[in-house]
Amino acid sequence: MHSFHPPLVCLGCPRGKPQPRQEYAGGTFFDGWDYYGHWDDLNNGNVIFVNKTNATNLAYVAPSGHAIITVDNTSVVPNDYPRNSVRITSQDYFELGTVFVVDAVHLPYGCSVWPSIWTKGDNWPHNGEIDIIEGVNLMTYNQRALHTDPGCSAAADTNQTGKAGPLDCSPTSGCTVQETTPNSYGAAFANNGGGVWAVQFDVSGIFIWFWQRANDPSLVTSTSATTALDISSWGPPSAAYPSGSSCNITKSFGAQQLVIDITLCGDWAGTQDTYAATCGNSTYNACYLTNVIGQGTYTDAHFELNYIRAFAASNAAVVNESAINSTTSASGGSSGAGGLAPSTSTSDAASGSPTGKTKINGTMASALTPKALVVVSGLLALARLLL
Repeated sequence: MHSFHPPLVCLGCPRGKPQPRQEYAGGTFFDGWDYYGHWDDLNNGNVIFVNKTNATNLAYVAPSGHAIITVDNTSVVPNDYPRNSVRITSQDYFELGTVFVVDAVHLPYGCSVWPSIWTKGDNWPHNGEIDIIEGVNLMTYNQRALHTDPGCSAAADTNQTGKAGPLDCSPTSGCTVQETTPNSYGAAFANNGGGVWAVQFDVSGIFIWFWQRANDPSLVTSTSATTALDISSWGPPSAAYPSGSSCNITKSFGAQQLVIDITLCGDWAGTQDTYAATCGNSTYNACYLTNVIGQGTYTDAHFELNYIRAFAASNAAVVNESAINSTTSASGGSSGAGGLAPSTSTSDAASGSPTGKTKINGTMASALTPKALVVVSGLLALARLLL
């Protein structure tokens, strides 16, 4: 059982401003996370998400104090085998009223690479998912999305700077917004010093901002792990999902866990059309055969994170997963602002993709050899092409 993480202390924080509740940074960045320890059985990526014991060289704090999360870039992978990578999920759940701030120097990119920083509710997907950072292959922009049960759609006319995609949040693709600010992903993001995201997860809606490094506001960069956050002058968000008649955020979203992962190929990055769009090879299974096996080409396939911070209004809690699970067992769970998310399962489901998501029974998958896992992924991909 995991211990409860108390809120960070903020002395004299002004009333009404989000106060610091949790920080993942520096030498303690990887405290309070669970490692997936299984193959990517929901996005059919060609990776094994290693357990904590085997993640020493893939998830660590660099001498700079930055957290590094990376794909294995040293092993020679035989044909029909997956490559090692990392997926971690926060042990804490964050309730409505939370503002997340993510400061990154580098995001994973490259042909076959599919990284994401996102949040999910307990008993995913029934308590919602927020994709904060996500892209594939050599895309040049970040894509945000919400994923919900049926009955939630993004507003058709909203004040945001990003480019809206599909409005219905319930299909596999979710309701997406493409970032229009330059240097939000890929090589350009890294070459320009990175950037900062902020996510307001609130009863009034879900709102996501992005600032490239040269333009990140002082009200964000000057905030520390012990000072309040002033969001009043941030201006229009890049992506806005206001709560209203098209989507009741309180009904569609429960308390959220943070998730960071990097998969390879799979149901988005590995499809023939998507892969060919930026990597130029449309032959079947080119994503896997050209990148994953052999020495690999994953020098750029890593996160480098300064910190992730969570701020919250006074009535919003940070709840450890053990409390979520025990409360559900005792009461069946409840939803709504300030309450614990309902929980009927402790499964750790993968991030959404625009092209499909297929879950293989966990019992069967756990019995497969690494080589067999790749074969199964290939057969599923072939079946999707034939259907």
